[in-house]
Amino acid sequence: MNQAAKDHQDILHNAIAYCEAVWFARTGVFEAMCHERFLMTHIEAGEFIYFDKAAFIARVRARAPAEGAASYKVLAIDLVDAMARVHLWVDIPGKRFEDHLGFVKTADGWKLLTKVFRTAAHLDAQGQVI
Repeated sequence: MNQAAKDHQDILHNAIAYCEAVWFARTGVFEAMCHERFLMTHIEAGEFIYFDKAAFIARVRARAPAEGAASYKVLAIDLVDAMARVHLWVDIPGKRFEDHLGFVKTADGWKLLTKVFRTAAHLDAQGQVI
């Protein structure tokens, strides 16, 4: 396997781990995955709300884990040298989020550096868009 294919596989693995960690509220995954200079931006009604790594993890910690299989879809992965962008959607009960994740390759592997997201839809109890 060439390096580009390995990097793509590693990013896909991280994207799936990210989605499952959102669904199951696994803060330990984010503590390991997020770069120390991680920054999250939530866009809602034209407003921008920013969270650093500690605030993001506290936000996840405050939620109860969802039950059943994680609900998500990885839409695209773009890789250029030591940078990667992942476009996906991930659910938590009641909401679907559209996320754009920015990863950087470090000596410790791929780290999540940026996250820009919005609430894409509200979901009913069966996980259907309402």
